[in-house]
Amino acid sequence: MGEDRRTNGRADRGAGRRASRGAARRAGRPGSHRRRPGFRGRKPLLLLLSGFLLVGVCAATGIAWDPFAAAGPRAAAAPGPDAPRPSDPGATPAAPPAATAEPGDAPAPSPTPGGADRPQAAPTGSAAARPTGALPFDLPQPAALRSGAAGRKLVFAHYFTPYPLSLDNASADADYYTRNYLDPDGESGKHERYGGLLRDRPLPVQPKGGDWEYANLQQEVRTARAAGIDGFTLDLLSLSGKNWDRSNLLMAAARSVDPAFKIMLMPDMTSLKTDDPAVLAEAIATLGSAPAAHRLADGRLVVSPFKAEEKSAAWWTRTLDILQSRHGVRTAFVPLFLDFGAHSAEFAPISYGFSEWGSRSYVGQEGNTRDVRLAHDLGKIWMQPVSVQDARPNQGIYDEAGNTATLRATWTHAIEDGADWVQLTTWNDYSEGSQFAPSLHNGYAYLDLTSYYLTRFKTGSWPAIVRDTLYLTARTQFAAADPTGDQSLVMSLRRGSAAPRDSVEVLSFLAAPAVVRTAVGSAKDTHEAPAGLHSELLPLKPGTSSAEVVREGRTRAEVELPYPADRSVEVQDLQYYAATSGRGS
Repeated sequence: MGEDRRTNGRADRGAGRRASRGAARRAGRPGSHRRRPGFRGRKPLLLLLSGFLLVGVCAATGIAWDPFAAAGPRAAAAPGPDAPRPSDPGATPAAPPAATAEPGDAPAPSPTPGGADRPQAAPTGSAAARPTGALPFDLPQPAALRSGAAGRKLVFAHYFTPYPLSLDNASADADYYTRNYLDPDGESGKHERYGGLLRDRPLPVQPKGGDWEYANLQQEVRTARAAGIDGFTLDLLSLSGKNWDRSNLLMAAARSVDPAFKIMLMPDMTSLKTDDPAVLAEAIATLGSAPAAHRLADGRLVVSPFKAEEKSAAWWTRTLDILQSRHGVRTAFVPLFLDFGAHSAEFAPISYGFSEWGSRSYVGQEGNTRDVRLAHDLGKIWMQPVSVQDARPNQGIYDEAGNTATLRATWTHAIEDGADWVQLTTWNDYSEGSQFAPSLHNGYAYLDLTSYYLTRFKTGSWPAIVRDTLYLTARTQFAAADPTGDQSLVMSLRRGSAAPRDSVEVLSFLAAPAVVRTAVGSAKDTHEAPAGLHSELLPLKPGTSSAEVVREGRTRAEVELPYPADRSVEVQDLQYYAATSGRGS
């Protein structure tokens, strides 16, 4: 990845965050981009979401609630049709009937700064169990991933507070995501120019009673933990208001679910509007007092600001000095840069390690090798970005992810280049289309794939493939499709990205060689797939796509991506959709 590519790609990222996250900070909700047409128009989407709530299952993505909890989903009736619905996600909705707490989850009293006064129960055992057969391999137990050499290789996921599982605790067929973020006419048409704010959303959850926001954050922690993730990097967008409150709530939720699940503080310097080191130091000390805050074994609090170069190394030195002198907080500083090469020398004297945001296309990743080597030569640890894709309708830009090629390439570099830590960029920033978290259009597919690479990253050995599993990815439209609706701003390819492609990818994990039969629209085909991991690309055609593994005349695994591709589309949507045979209906 050349210097020009790294600088320009990350400058785009920073500019976008300044615009979108400023809105998020002011309103307590996301201020970025998008909507989705896998189904054209809004009525089919509402029908799909209603189906989630009625049966709790999606044919493409598996279970619609957190499947890792020992108990079933929280049973809570949806609000009736006459119940008032808040117009703003920060408003207090009418509470549905109280639900029974899941095993290991502590009750939630009123929020406290840093979450220090929250109950701190520590669930174990079945509360983190994964559904049988979801993965092509057997994920090691948490103790194996958190001890010895594996425990020193840490994996975090970047948590973006404006996009929790629910914004208003309403039924998914009419909640804030559906009414205002997925609909181009939502929020009084303010996102119409780019076809709506979002194209995807968190996998729908049923409304809950009691402290539903806290319960939903606990659910997200359980989901990440069960995938093998060590913690979240918490994007601190503001020092007051809804996003600050949610940050404190997440600290408490993490502690209540699993004391070993850690939250790394990541002040977002494109969004925080303070030039006073004392103000930021006080906020960091407040959140850092929570037991869930990530600390090194020697007790130092890890602080990893996003776009650290927004302030000088001298400014950060004052901030760290204030943390220690006024608040008694020793720190391990791990700045994240948009341009690491330009700032590594300046920041080296005050840093424990380095990171950068990274690029979101599968080409041009070679610069990662150089960056890790430079960090290690300076005696620092390196936190490597790993990504799925990136598509930003309200900025009019996207990267060509090449189905799962970007995910596989960035994980491979993290493994082969010797990164110390990994940051998944991102867990849930739906405004950038970069989410690993279970979503309506991708289910658990990207998170399940990450568990495979995460196991190799931590243990040093590739896990054995013990069950045939297929992952199917494709767009619902062709890259050059011109939207027919009212969208006037369309996305163009970011400079340095791979060229656009119209492909369906069948990613097979096979315990033994087999024939894979495929159907893409009306085109049917077969190919021989070897044991282990194999990627097969097929031309995208209108209609739905499916694949099945056949061995000795029997179907061993099958998957369908029920979102049809179409040449004529109302709204531009260049994210890849995904499904896995491991989590069928």
